Amino acid sequence: MRRPQLFSSLVAAAYISVALIDLATAKTPHVEIGLYPQEVAESFTTKQGLPSNDIRNIYRDLNGAIWANTEKGWAVFKGKTWLPSKSPNFRQLVGHIPPAKYEAIGGQVKQVTIGPSGKLYAATSIGLLVEGDGKFEPLIVEDGLGRRWGTSDVRAVTVDSEEQLWFATLAGAACQTPQGWKFYTGVEGLPYNDFTVAQAGRNGEVWFGTHLGAIYFNGKSFSYRQGRRWLPNDDIRSIVIDQNGNAWFATAGGVGLIRRQEMTLAEKAEFYEDEMQRYIRRTPFGYVSEVSLKNPGDKSEIQYHDSDNDGLWTSMYGAGECFAYAATGEAKAKDRAKRAFEALRFLQKVTQNCDHSPPKGYVARTIRSTDLPDPNIGRLKRDRRERDREDSLWKVYEPRWPKSADGKWYWKSDTSSDEIDGHYFFYPLYYDLVAETEEEKERVREVVRDLTDHLIEHDYNLVDHDGKPTRWGHYGPESVNHDKSWWSERGLKSLSMLSYLAVAEHITGDSKYAERIQELVEDHAYLTNAMIYKIHRGPGSGNQSDDEMAFMCYYNLVKYTKDEELRDRMMLSFFSAWINEQPERNPFFNFAYAAFGVDWQYQDQWGTHSLTPWAGWLEDSMATLKGLPLDRLNWASKNSHRLDVRFLRRQQTSVDATDGLRGGVGYHVDGKVIPVENRHFNHWNTNPWNLDYGGNGRQLGNGTVFLLPYYMGLYHGFIVETP
Repeated sequence: MRRPQLFSSLVAAAYISVALIDLATAKTPHVEIGLYPQEVAESFTTKQGLPSNDIRNIYRDLNGAIWANTEKGWAVFKGKTWLPSKSPNFRQLVGHIPPAKYEAIGGQVKQVTIGPSGKLYAATSIGLLVEGDGKFEPLIVEDGLGRRWGTSDVRAVTVDSEEQLWFATLAGAACQTPQGWKFYTGVEGLPYNDFTVAQAGRNGEVWFGTHLGAIYFNGKSFSYRQGRRWLPNDDIRSIVIDQNGNAWFATAGGVGLIRRQEMTLAEKAEFYEDEMQRYIRRTPFGYVSEVSLKNPGDKSEIQYHDSDNDGLWTSMYGAGECFAYAATGEAKAKDRAKRAFEALRFLQKVTQNCDHSPPKGYVARTIRSTDLPDPNIGRLKRDRRERDREDSLWKVYEPRWPKSADGKWYWKSDTSSDEIDGHYFFYPLYYDLVAETEEEKERVREVVRDLTDHLIEHDYNLVDHDGKPTRWGHYGPESVNHDKSWWSERGLKSLSMLSYLAVAEHITGDSKYAERIQELVEDHAYLTNAMIYKIHRGPGSGNQSDDEMAFMCYYNLVKYTKDEELRDRMMLSFFSAWINEQPERNPFFNFAYAAFGVDWQYQDQWGTHSLTPWAGWLEDSMATLKGLPLDRLNWASKNSHRLDVRFLRRQQTSVDATDGLRGGVGYHVDGKVIPVENRHFNHWNTNPWNLDYGGNGRQLGNGTVFLLPYYMGLYHGFIVETP
């Protein structure tokens, strides 16, 4: 009989419990990191002094000054602005080639470069040409597969700092190395091939311009910079590298600059924290989500609005601050965590003693001032449309936004399980890592006790002011085990409830919550349900919002349950969930699992199995943390045209089996999602398998996507910052 794979043991009758590893004594895998080069993009237009945004060419002179040739004349860069100028002395421009040399080339010349021996190489419409004996001759390159490169329409040519010749065509890019010619296509990671220009940098680096963005080669691999986040316009006419290794781009919409700013992860965190304080926090309680801008890219006029998931996003931000305080001991982190707690506590208190009060313990989604327009106006009509067109279980009732007892706030009802997962993720971290006095801890106990008792008293449902469960507030056995409308939620809802009860027992010390866990496990199969929190059909399938919720719940359940067998089986479930998420390069998911999974051993009838996360999880996490742009504006980005992406199979493109085909989803040729630099998302619930992202620069996301995993990594010892 063939031995079943590891996950066949999910249905095995016998499980052998493994004791919880003492993470304090286990050797923690970690990365030591100090200063690193953070990519920062800047754009220059007529607002910064350029005569025109139509940039024909860009140069550097022998003194290091940057010159731009525009449709309406020349300009030179001084300080932070451009000054109109007469044309430069061309003999003083780096790489200047006398015009007479061009006369001997022939064909349409795209680019000319000087080789290490002083002879010229030309990219032309009739091929790659090399200077010899006063004339230019074809340089034919064979790739060993019977193909000849460089015979026509060579778009770009340059010589890198290692004196290696590069040229670029529609077939790809080629480099003449000491070991012979090396060829790059999409299979080797080349993102795009509609080249316009190439320019060598330092340490073997090469930049390529295309008609749709810029490509950077760091000596080992390629990266792609496209869209308004990185460039004023995607049509690259010319590139120059300055004395500091920064790349300047002449484009159809202005001059672009991509520079590398030396900074630490702590400095990056403080940048995001500053933006949160200046632009993001809403209401005196400081709820965090995203905000709108009146004009694209202009943060001078912020337009605040509530979000359905203010409770969730504030919880995740606050959780990060709890980790920050535990890791650094900084008072400002404690203050931020405390502010988040009070904001979340208020979402529970604001619902009580008003004209439409739900049962005690209920938490609102969010709040908005009654000085603003009444959000109930027209709401009933929208709810009916939602029910009739999209979701037959959508609740139609009013008011969706009741007023608080003091009349100062509208609070939003129909709270989702997203918010509840967030609240429960935050509270034990605040209780354990931040709350120090008995008074502080009792405030946490009260909130958790009231919310958990509310759920228990209503058959594990979150009941609204209309006396019925909210749309997504069904956690009870009758729904998750016997109602077909909830079959796809069975695993996640069971996992969530077990996690909530474990948290409640930990914080209150009341054993009744452990008894409820036992009842749900033994009488209603909640452990069996939770073993597969969601039915996936491989990486890329499923719902990232549910994945985000699940990982918060796994983290708490594994950490706080006192039942070793429950913990052991949940670790196997957690591992199988992490495997599905592993290609997403998500540092939050990676750190949440690795906090327990490193060196975990699971035993079943087939033997002992390592549940240690696969090699590369820490490198992927750090690449994402370092690569996440400082710019959190929702600029559009396009990747579906790239040569280095592959599209997902149909089985992997939908959330549930009953969903239709979802297009435009794929991954990088390395088997993982495209890097974080090439996509914009506000939260970790965004599908990272999407290839194209819309946006116009009029929305500013917050920094929690960095802050939570960064502080979590510090706390668990995965990140060690060095001086």
